[in-house]
Amino acid sequence: MPKLIIDDIPVEVAPGTSVLEAARSVGITIPHFCYHPALAIAAACRLCAVKLLDGPVKGIQMSCALPAQDGMVVSTTDPEALKMRSLVIEWLMLNHPHDCPICDEGGECLLQDFTIAGGHSRRRYQGKKRTFQNQYLGEGIHHEMNRCIECYRCVRFYQDYAGGTDFGVMGSAGRVYFGRFQEGPLESPFSGNLVDICPTGVFTDKTGRFRARYWDYQFAPSICQHCSVGCNTSPQNFQRETIKIVGRRNDQVNGWFICDRARFDKAYLNDPQRPRDPRLDGATCGYDVAVDAAAKSITEFVRRNGAGALAFVGSPRLSLEGMILLAQLARAAGGARLSYYGDPDQQQGSVAAAKLLHEENTAYVREIEQAQWVALHALDLMEEGPMLALAVRKAFLAGAQIFLVDGDPIPARNIPPFKYTAVESLDQVPFEGGGKGVIICGCGKKDPELLAQIASSGAKLVMLQPGANGFAAALLTIEHAASPLTELVASGQVKGVVCFEADVPDGLLSQVEVLASADWRRGPVHDKSPIFLPTTTWVESDGTAINCEGRAQRFERSRVAGLPLRGLDPKYYGSATEAVTLHPPRLHRKEVPGGAERDAWQVMAQLIERLGGEPVEPLSGKWRALKSLDPEGEGVRIFEMGLGE
Repeated sequence: MPKLIIDDIPVEVAPGTSVLEAARSVGITIPHFCYHPALAIAAACRLCAVKLLDGPVKGIQMSCALPAQDGMVVSTTDPEALKMRSLVIEWLMLNHPHDCPICDEGGECLLQDFTIAGGHSRRRYQGKKRTFQNQYLGEGIHHEMNRCIECYRCVRFYQDYAGGTDFGVMGSAGRVYFGRFQEGPLESPFSGNLVDICPTGVFTDKTGRFRARYWDYQFAPSICQHCSVGCNTSPQNFQRETIKIVGRRNDQVNGWFICDRARFDKAYLNDPQRPRDPRLDGATCGYDVAVDAAAKSITEFVRRNGAGALAFVGSPRLSLEGMILLAQLARAAGGARLSYYGDPDQQQGSVAAAKLLHEENTAYVREIEQAQWVALHALDLMEEGPMLALAVRKAFLAGAQIFLVDGDPIPARNIPPFKYTAVESLDQVPFEGGGKGVIICGCGKKDPELLAQIASSGAKLVMLQPGANGFAAALLTIEHAASPLTELVASGQVKGVVCFEADVPDGLLSQVEVLASADWRRGPVHDKSPIFLPTTTWVESDGTAINCEGRAQRFERSRVAGLPLRGLDPKYYGSATEAVTLHPPRLHRKEVPGGAERDAWQVMAQLIERLGGEPVEPLSGKWRALKSLDPEGEGVRIFEMGLGE
């Protein structure tokens, strides 16, 4: 363990740690642009200069590329180092446009921060600035090449880390250009990370351009709901609208990055047409009126048909809290049926995976990255868990063999960023007793016997669930012996349903009476339900999700529920003239327009009380330990807490 001194502070770090990282470990920030913890060292920007006063190396050195060694005495504030850094900033600013007031990166720009911190304020060079033509890079990313400082972060991420081939760096004489050979949408499904990784405003999020400054945003730690990997995100909201979604570091799940689907697929959150008002027989009503009506309808139905003829239906879209209370609601209704899945095949695959996985056989992301071989079993990885493809790519670059087992041809749009060998069965994968191998498969609609066979291979496992919170749905299905709705309806046992964020096919709905439904989006259930209760989305609520490896993670409300201020219906303004200006209404209201939505679990809790049950707390009993989960932490595997048993 090298021991060194940085700015008179003794530091001891692991072998291989750079001086820059050693300084960070004791709270000293050395300015840098090209350095990024997830990327290889480039030492391209020269900004991280420090002076070595004593030890095995002396003089001005680049701290990002200098391994910490015993006996080093480092000064980050030596006048010679400060002069070097100020000159670097000055030459980087020779060609940089002074457009901070209109740059969308302003307020969250490393170049802006370090330029101001270094004291640079005047351009001494009188020559013309070098300029470039920008490129169209698709509907997600805006390109502003004049702001480039040639740190190479973008191309190192895009090509080396994510395996993209249509974006790179081109040079001619004294000019270096970062872009595509020809204009066109970036092809990598991870291209949106250029926005986060660029230390200036070369790449900005086109979907949220010019909407707000960094300090305007409301944000909170959250969990992506697009697949069961459970990537950590931070939605950035302004005036009740989700403007941007950025990646949040969690080395146990997604590292620093997220896929483009997680970043850009957010229009549904802001949709003004989302159902936001409680309805009773087609007419808008108060929320409590709708809850009372739902409770009355449930009571009447049970009195006429018996509790066994009623099913409470959820889905993996619900938070863990919602799933727990759905079971309690079924009990409060006299012992009604319970269903978390509509499709029997999906349920049996999800449940089988939850039973088969445990602490010893479930792969960590780092184990995928360090595997000697990886088998993708009948899986389109870019569709079902795209961020895992980057972990598999790391293994591939380190020499691992990748196999696609019994898989359909992968569509051109979903080609993974690594080479693989297609084989017909696991027998053709050359492993002995598992070794350092990982099998990744989707468990939805998989035969439980096949999943058991895969689990018996001895390899580490990743079983992707059919839905963001599919693992939790499987645990609750096991605990409460829940049945797929299709089977309940086909057997004639169920005549009525109450749905919470459930996706029920039209064919099933025609065979049952829908008493009430609660959801944040429209669908066949919403259209058929006489009582509708609007619920909040994941950005508007607190909750817990359990990802495909059994990792429980908390997410927090990042904005209040309600209609986005932009595009607000004219009825909320004082006059038609005021509405045309799109200025926020000047009428003072106690309630947020369109903000009647409630968290699904809160609606269930109210129904339980209306049905005569006691007030309930979702994360109680065996789930109590999850209540103290840190939303900004790495989460915790439920196996460690004995919850997976």
